[in-house]
Amino acid sequence: MQDKESTEEIFTKSVEPVLDVHERPKPAQWLLLSSQHLFAMFGATVLVPFLTGLPISAALIASGVGTLLYILITKGQIPAYLGSSFAFILPITIALGSNSLGEVLTALFFSGVLYVIIGLIIRLFGTDWLMNLLPPVVVGPVIMVIGLGLAPVAVDMAMYTDSGNQEGYSMLYIFVAAMTLTITICASIFLRGVLSLIPVLIGIVGGYITAILVGIVDFTAIIETGWFVTPDVHLPFVSYDPTWNVGLMIVMLPIVFVTVSEHIGHQMVINKIVGRNFFKKPGLHRSLIGDGVSTMFSSIIGGPPTTTYGENIGVLAITRIFSVWVIGGAGVLAIILGFIGKFTAVVQSIPTPVMGGVSILLFGIIASSGLRMLIDEQVNLDSKRNLVIASVILVIGIGKAHLDFTIGDIPFNLEGMALAAVAGILLNAILPKEAPVRDE
Repeated sequence: MQDKESTEEIFTKSVEPVLDVHERPKPAQWLLLSSQHLFAMFGATVLVPFLTGLPISAALIASGVGTLLYILITKGQIPAYLGSSFAFILPITIALGSNSLGEVLTALFFSGVLYVIIGLIIRLFGTDWLMNLLPPVVVGPVIMVIGLGLAPVAVDMAMYTDSGNQEGYSMLYIFVAAMTLTITICASIFLRGVLSLIPVLIGIVGGYITAILVGIVDFTAIIETGWFVTPDVHLPFVSYDPTWNVGLMIVMLPIVFVTVSEHIGHQMVINKIVGRNFFKKPGLHRSLIGDGVSTMFSSIIGGPPTTTYGENIGVLAITRIFSVWVIGGAGVLAIILGFIGKFTAVVQSIPTPVMGGVSILLFGIIASSGLRMLIDEQVNLDSKRNLVIASVILVIGIGKAHLDFTIGDIPFNLEGMALAAVAGILLNAILPKEAPVRDE
């Protein structure tokens, strides 16, 4: 637990900004600075709908509009960009395999509603209750489960022409995936400046070129699609019927507590970089409500849930440009891309081994970030209590344990990461705190 001085340090350590929060860049600079944020978020934001099967254009528009809504709700005081959330990839993928689109999007909508409810509770009661519910010993292993649970998805895309089908094993796919992974790793480690912020994008471009050279890219859709088209969004009551599925909601909603914890961590970092206490002004509750409203909007048009992006926080730290005008500009650019048909067709033509190669690194980084949380927060795994909580979460989550039951006529299903998160929260609440060891 941090003392008062170290807590205050989080909000006061900063450097002199090139552009402060409310400063507007010169017109000649604006496009370039906003494009930099667009590149930083682009690879991950597009990867989520690519993996889940949701429309890429909807994800881009949801990201842009969601960021603008966030800026509005936080009174233009927090320079944060919102992109597609990785935490929901596995639940969405599984849910779409056995549920209608209307059921999945309705569950995702209420994930955003839960964000708003948590924000309102924080407005009334502060943040201590949330920190007690989600200590690092629970959140760290759950984040590890997110990454490790997705590992088979990345490997299947990298190895098989037909995901998971052993007969589709392809050395050509493995070569393309390996080249993509190698380019991404090299870009991440050896590049400097602006290029160091977009290793995922560089890896995808390099992998795509490799795929073209070996002849596994289909250009048909690119040729047939017009430059400017109506975005592929799922309008409510037109392309889907919002449908209640209480069991599916029970699977989705616990994930919100993981992303809320991630959101709070991001805000602490932004506080330190910018040198202001955004927890107090405009308030953590506004930030969470903004994220929730963004997720609600995204689900309405068929996009994935959104979350604040660490990639863009890195851009803030490196450039010292904290302007919300720049962040908002990136949001506008994302919306425009959603209307460019050729762009969407190019993204959809990317072969699966390219995305598989990138995903091997990205999903591993997610798992590693959970481990890093345990280390940074100095979670003592010599403690039997902590060891039990972390162990149970990891095995339940990675082992894909599930509970299937009915209450009345309503079916319920709790599995994988969601069940692991619930188990961790319950164990943390039930197991007695260990008394400090006394000297004899």
